[in-house]
Amino acid sequence: MRRLRNVKIVATLGPASSDYEMIRKLHEAGADVFRLNMSHGSHDEIRERHAIIRQIEGDLKSPIGILADLQGPKLRVGVFANGEEELVAGADFRMDLDSADGDVTRVNLPHPEIFAALEADAHLLVNDGKIRLKVKDCGADFANCTVITGGTISNRKGVNVPDVVLPLAALSDKDRKDLEFVCQLGVDWLALSFVQRPEDVLEARELCKGRAAILSKIEKPAGVTAFDAILEVSDGIMVARGDLGVELPVQNVPPIQKRLIRKCRAAAKPVIVATQMLESMIESPMPTRAEVSDVATAIYEGADAIMLSAESAAGAYPVEAVQTMHNVAMEVESDPTYVEVIEASRTAKRTSVADGIVAAAREIAETTDIKAIVCFTQSGTTAVLVARERPRVPILALTSQLSTARRLALTWGTNCVQIGTLERFKEAVVSAARAAREGGYATTTDQIVVTAGVPFNTTGTTNILRVAPCDERLIYSTDPG
Repeated sequence: MRRLRNVKIVATLGPASSDYEMIRKLHEAGADVFRLNMSHGSHDEIRERHAIIRQIEGDLKSPIGILADLQGPKLRVGVFANGEEELVAGADFRMDLDSADGDVTRVNLPHPEIFAALEADAHLLVNDGKIRLKVKDCGADFANCTVITGGTISNRKGVNVPDVVLPLAALSDKDRKDLEFVCQLGVDWLALSFVQRPEDVLEARELCKGRAAILSKIEKPAGVTAFDAILEVSDGIMVARGDLGVELPVQNVPPIQKRLIRKCRAAAKPVIVATQMLESMIESPMPTRAEVSDVATAIYEGADAIMLSAESAAGAYPVEAVQTMHNVAMEVESDPTYVEVIEASRTAKRTSVADGIVAAAREIAETTDIKAIVCFTQSGTTAVLVARERPRVPILALTSQLSTARRLALTWGTNCVQIGTLERFKEAVVSAARAAREGGYATTTDQIVVTAGVPFNTTGTTNILRVAPCDERLIYSTDPG
């Protein structure tokens, strides 16, 4: 299914979007990738949604990406004798390992690893930062705090620790079980929550054994600090602004978002901007102007994908939310300023033959009357390199690997078509011309740019660029091989 926009849309599935009819509507409305949130739903529910996506993919003959999002280590307080208490600014409050029910003076925090890492003057944030505590003194099993910002604290509310790198295992026991389950099921991307260091990614990669691409979610200050090292070992990035905006001052998030997107683009690795993009559409058929501006900003910055969470998983208007994202993307990408901004922010460092080939393909496409860049790719590397260039013409990726086509559903501007294996370059050029015509990218009177690698069916061999006519008779009469 050809999209007329470049940015991709990720839609989270949930109670509001769990049957064939609704998931198909979401795909037809513009969702390119579906997110399965492992924090919610049983394995049976996840398996059923996965099967529906693959059925729709077959019915529409359109590769669809599936992203499984692991829950990650969740830090929560214990329970209160009264269910909840009201903390007042300036009061003392203690967190400890005592399993007794809490009261207005203390509560259980069943995470000794937090106490091991805490220091005086560190902050503890409860319930998405609504309650802020400052540590006065601490030990191996307690932290005596002062309430900086008060509010209602209740059973099992989440805790954030922004000031220290916690010695937490990157994957909980639940995450390990979920990882194996979704890899056996056959997902395309695996998202890791609360990544703090590159070792977190390497641990998941070892368990994954190449069955899915690894996407790191940046939602902690430690992840921002170690971002360059995390990016190097990741296949993609999600700027998860929810927890990031809790653990950092909210004014820090926009420049961080912009900086991370640029680094991902330079590294030719897809980046998703996520969390609260159209939050009001959970309950309203219309977004706020600020939300539309937020979505547009991510597109202007060159993000590969923008994501819906509760809007499509549990909201009252899931299809409308996808359509809104699609409409915003179409409007932004038709703006002449968009092209200027994208091209001004092109910062790729070219160090290989493949880098030079795709850069030349873009230059030729933009200086002559070329209708599309068609690239042959086994692993997807050539396609993401072409996408890094952010060309003004469509990118058509041809691959014999369905798994590659599915993973590329997350990459900017890439339209994927699965083909059979090829042995000769002339076959490739003919296949490229045919795919361009059948997809509506070009007619027999048009030309395309073709990139490929010889020998065929070998990863990492992009070494040929050909300007080709879309008329097959001309190809056969002019191509020697």
